[in-house]
Amino acid sequence: MIRSRRGARLSAVLAIPLFAIGALGVPSPASAATAGGPTGSIPSASAPLTCAGRGVDPAAKIRYRTETLIEAPLHTIWKLQTDVEHWPSWQPVVTSAERLDRGALRRGSQFRWTTPVPETPNTPATTLSITSTVHQLKSDTCIRWSGPAVGEGLRIDMGVHVWNFTPVKGGVLVRTEETWTGAQVEADVPTSTAYLGYGLEAWLSDLTNAAGAEQCGRTRTA
Repeated sequence: MIRSRRGARLSAVLAIPLFAIGALGVPSPASAATAGGPTGSIPSASAPLTCAGRGVDPAAKIRYRTETLIEAPLHTIWKLQTDVEHWPSWQPVVTSAERLDRGALRRGSQFRWTTPVPETPNTPATTLSITSTVHQLKSDTCIRWSGPAVGEGLRIDMGVHVWNFTPVKGGVLVRTEETWTGAQVEADVPTSTAYLGYGLEAWLSDLTNAAGAEQCGRTRTA
């Protein structure tokens, strides 16, 4: 079973300008690989993750896939992941999240969420706004959404994100894969892929911690 590698937590994991790496002291993809952090590489034989037969963008140059085993009930993990408006309560890099429709998250649902981007020598501090649309969803099994991420001087034209949840011995295997497209991030594919990897590793780590906290709370009150 593959467990998630704990990448460095970055306050702007979604689209830090590529020239800011040195200024922020973030390791390069090569040094991250040496340190055991995400390398951004996916074996060519790995089939893309899908939900209802649909996966990430097959033509995207920027792609990252990872997984972790979470020792918590499936319903706890699924609720945390799909209760979008409460993401800020367990994901430090998500500063706001709102549903643009009502009811249970479903195909066609939309939500908007934000993450701060720190000031760099070349760009001002700003906030990246991501508007996501759910395209496929199978309860307790998988979800796929996509959308652009836009901030002052920063842009990802389209991100496509797939999540799979599989009950296994000892917990739930959570697998995720995401692709990015856009001229700014494609200007340096290896670095963009490394940053995408750090973001997904941090998300899995936060989800693991939140699910564990939920379980501990229920155990104490049982």
